[in-house]
Amino acid sequence: MKKSILLFLLFAVVAAPELLAQNPGFKIAKLKYNGGGDWYANKTSLPNLIQFCNRNLNMNIAPEDEVVEVGSPELFSYPFVHMTGHGNVVFSDAEAQNLRKYLLSGGFLHIDDNYGLDKFIRREMKKVFPEHEFVELPFDHPIYKQKFTFAHGLPKIHEHDNKPPQGFGIIHEGRLVCFYTYETDLGNGWEDQEVYNDPEAKRQQALQMGANLLTYVLTHYQ
Repeated sequence: MKKSILLFLLFAVVAAPELLAQNPGFKIAKLKYNGGGDWYANKTSLPNLIQFCNRNLNMNIAPEDEVVEVGSPELFSYPFVHMTGHGNVVFSDAEAQNLRKYLLSGGFLHIDDNYGLDKFIRREMKKVFPEHEFVELPFDHPIYKQKFTFAHGLPKIHEHDNKPPQGFGIIHEGRLVCFYTYETDLGNGWEDQEVYNDPEAKRQQALQMGANLLTYVLTHYQ
């Protein structure tokens, strides 16, 4: 799908968000990157999030998530791309430029630190937006107040370093183009219950916050 088609989809969301929800071609993807990190982690997370959003928010997202490479022109086919992993990330200059163009064209990147990603993704996102830093979003940001309200910001799904969960954003010309969830493990909470045996209440918190992300992306283009 060409960039112009992505922009058409984004215009449809602004004009009438329900049009995208009714489009069976609406897909989301997981980002494949180089550097040796496990971009493929959390295999059941996106399908479960899709199912939750379709069931509870009538989004009608295509049931299977897809995989897209950072430097691929196919990146522009997806209004929402999810990235996760535990380890190293490397964007080439061409990949960084492609990701930048995607985000400036109306796309959205959600980065979920699966523990160990932080120092790598901060370095690589500076290639994409050298003029911007990640900034922590306040708890009253609209991303926490969509269908589900999180008055204290991100839910804590898994414990690692006894730190509070934090949600960071890259904001370009007033638009949130990238949301980075740190010290929460949202994607782990989206996984099948038997993967981590998390309490169902925790899984629901993670899925609800994930649903907020998608709702925000589809209704807050500028």
